[in-house]
Amino acid sequence: MLKGKNIVLGVTGGVAVYKALDIVSRLKKLDANVDVIMTKSAMEFVKPQAFQALSRNLVVTDLFETPRYWDIEHISLAQKADIFLVAPATANIIGKVANGISDDMLSTTIMASTAKIVFAPAMNTKMYENPIVQANISKLKSLGYEFINPGSGRLACGDVGAGKLAEPAEIVQYLIDLETGVEQDLIGKNILITAGPTVERIDPIRFITNRSTGKMGYAIAEAAVKRGANVTLVTGPSNLTPPAKANVIPICSAVDMYEAVKSHMDTQHIIIKSAAVADYRPETINDQKIKKQEGDMSIKLVRNPDILLELGKTKGDKVLVGFAAETNNVEEYAKCKVERKNLDFIVANDVTAKDAGFGTDTNIVKLIDKYGDIQEISSTKLDIANRILDKAKEFIK
Repeated sequence: MLKGKNIVLGVTGGVAVYKALDIVSRLKKLDANVDVIMTKSAMEFVKPQAFQALSRNLVVTDLFETPRYWDIEHISLAQKADIFLVAPATANIIGKVANGISDDMLSTTIMASTAKIVFAPAMNTKMYENPIVQANISKLKSLGYEFINPGSGRLACGDVGAGKLAEPAEIVQYLIDLETGVEQDLIGKNILITAGPTVERIDPIRFITNRSTGKMGYAIAEAAVKRGANVTLVTGPSNLTPPAKANVIPICSAVDMYEAVKSHMDTQHIIIKSAAVADYRPETINDQKIKKQEGDMSIKLVRNPDILLELGKTKGDKVLVGFAAETNNVEEYAKCKVERKNLDFIVANDVTAKDAGFGTDTNIVKLIDKYGDIQEISSTKLDIANRILDKAKEFIK
């Protein structure tokens, strides 16, 4: 955990500054020591006294202010830090560090620090997607700097897209994971994971879906991120928080998921299809609510694309993992899927079993591979996620 750890928090300007107060509060509750450095623009949004009250340490704001003790302040903070977090991190501070510019207290302290440095970007969507900003981020990543992916949604400027500061709980969990030190055995591996349900619209109010919550797929994504993989998470609607470092692609329907997976499959080493995808969708989606009438009503359904089957046809040397959520003949049906869909292995479970299936934190599964080997596991979904990744590693050529 973070008890007794020295965290230096760099706060740059933007409307997300208020979230940094929550970060400090959460770190203090974990008994971490927090020192805060604020840029001048950050102080236009929140006064230093607020951070001072929460951190119980004096806030540093000016490179040239009179030192409060006989150390050179930016050097002493740089040496003190176990982890250096910049949140929110603007395009300005990212660009400065990427190009070796140190012209204020924050950038100077970062340059002098040998601690693990973590940026949590927050900015306008177009700015975040700007090739120059992305090039600066890529450069820093190549030098060992860590980045917590921003969230997507409606921004303060009114734009909709990526650029929101990750939630404080996600950021703090990222620091905990960083300090825990999970073995990084999947560095350089690209893993695509599908999770959650799909939703097939009938009209603006009604839809067809299933009971999947996404817990298993999100657990796999979390485990893969912690082990150093580059994770793409294609997810149907879910109330879960995805891992901060995952590239999250939200989808709605089975066709949406099919298109998202197709467009990202070529660069993957491992594809794990844990989503519960609807087999059928309404042939026609009504623009207006269907009104109740006398007598019965029927809706014509048509087949959705079989994503796993299509992937199996062109998978090449990729590792392809499927899921089989069944209520009977679990092993028999799973073995048929492995052969018919050209899978390396499948994760099969009986969703009617106690403490297994949808919405639980535990699961009971069988890993059945193309050679006929069967491994039964009863554990937490996170532990099973790691066992799935261990199995997938065996098939990497």
